[in-house]
Amino acid sequence: MRRRSVVSALLLSLGAGAAVPAAAADPATAPASAPAPAAAGPRPLGQVVPVPASVKAAGGPFTLAEDAAIHVPAGSPTATAVGRYLADILRPSTGYDLPLTTSTRRQGIVLALDGGADTGSEGYRLQSTPQAVVISAASTAGLFHGVQTLRQLLPAAVERDFLQLGPWTIAGGTITDRPRYAYRGAMLDVARHFHSVAQVERYIDQLALYKINRLHLHLTDDQGWRIAVSSRPRLTTLGGTTEVGGGQGGYYTKAEYQQLVQYAASRYMLVVPEIDMPGHTNAALASYAELNCDGVVRAPYTGTAVGFSSLCVAKAPTGAFVDDVIREVAAMTPGPYLHIGGDEARATSRVDYIAFMDRAQQVVARYGKTVIGWHQIAAAHLAPGVIAQYWGTKGDEEPVAAAARSGTRLIMSPANHAYLDMKYDEATPIGKTWAGYTEVRQSYDWDPASVVRGAPAASVMGVEAPLWSETVSESSDIEYLAFPRLPAIAEVGWSPAASHGWTSFQQRLAAQGPRWTALGIGYYPSPQVPWQFAY
Repeated sequence: MRRRSVVSALLLSLGAGAAVPAAAADPATAPASAPAPAAAGPRPLGQVVPVPASVKAAGGPFTLAEDAAIHVPAGSPTATAVGRYLADILRPSTGYDLPLTTSTRRQGIVLALDGGADTGSEGYRLQSTPQAVVISAASTAGLFHGVQTLRQLLPAAVERDFLQLGPWTIAGGTITDRPRYAYRGAMLDVARHFHSVAQVERYIDQLALYKINRLHLHLTDDQGWRIAVSSRPRLTTLGGTTEVGGGQGGYYTKAEYQQLVQYAASRYMLVVPEIDMPGHTNAALASYAELNCDGVVRAPYTGTAVGFSSLCVAKAPTGAFVDDVIREVAAMTPGPYLHIGGDEARATSRVDYIAFMDRAQQVVARYGKTVIGWHQIAAAHLAPGVIAQYWGTKGDEEPVAAAARSGTRLIMSPANHAYLDMKYDEATPIGKTWAGYTEVRQSYDWDPASVVRGAPAASVMGVEAPLWSETVSESSDIEYLAFPRLPAIAEVGWSPAASHGWTSFQQRLAAQGPRWTALGIGYYPSPQVPWQFAY
């Protein structure tokens, strides 16, 4: 007998599924206008984040039955892995066995690789009938993204890791979906405060729910060096031992970094490593004397000021250092990108900055990677294929626009919209304010195609939500700053521009609150959102 049958009566007697206040959101501070929970019933197909490209309601709902199976394509280990991932999510809360099968029966949950799905490399089609929910896609990445939509269509209690009551229903109809941009990223700064492998993996799982497909790790800065480099061991044994405020720091061994890369890949996310140069380098300057023009090691740094450090560009040891680091990091990173920073290099002369960036681009290319740099890299001579990441607030930087007109691709991270470390308001206990306060609506109401004036819309390859960690030391800090703003930026990157609208998003976002509670995500209860506190 299945577990569900054994305990159903007990759950009913205990009132399982009753209203539960959000763990992160103090109901006393919740918006006064928060509505009562909707009556039980399937969620409309379009009530997910990011909003799908096309939704057509039709027919009766699908109800996940106790004897349901998850059907996966024969001969596809990756699709089978997606099915196993889905089963691992659903089993604890439903109590169902949910065996994986390669049977061609169209009942239960069906994952289908369909080359004719016409949904691109990451899109999917979800069809819900009384007999089955069928997710079809041209790739397993599309299947994975479709699974995230399926999760959101089920009641939020499905995210619990212990038995819940159900029923587990999905409205009838068809979703056809594909992303607006190929690059949909989130950045986590592990240099200012170190974050463990487990903390980063937790964030990866949260990002995956909103179809983020790039994890940018800011691995080096003045306060700490977080990635092992065999040819330069003091970078971690010395440079990795500090962080903001004087904590013990930390770093990833090569095995740990590769674990993160593999874990991200299992969530269809590429890791983009960043080695910030020639500024933001005090941890390296404190580790190796020869990187300083005067040959004297710098003292470790635990503050938050920026712009004071620089590699000594003209010295031969600096070139050897850059080659060693990029070679080893590139070898550990299967994805195509390597970020070389380039921002706030105020202690580097313009001539030296251009010379350094020109050479660094060549080194990255030599080791088979595509350069990404913060938008100040536009001051150098950009090689074909280089990507500039825009983090300004005004959009009037003509060198960036000129580079885009000449073929440079852009990732949009305007700090006044996309920086997750900005405070929500003056009462926010953590975060920064230099780009202004950023409430959730400001994170949503912007168009990547029009941020930089004079840059062609076609030059924009995607968006990224950076989270700098000067004030962020725990997973709870990450979650409080990322939620609810990260889903807003995810929708900006995934959904068609014509589908964007604050009123619709506000309501769909409100329904995410119970899901975050079930997942143990401590979020900020923005007064701009009519949160739901029951499910």
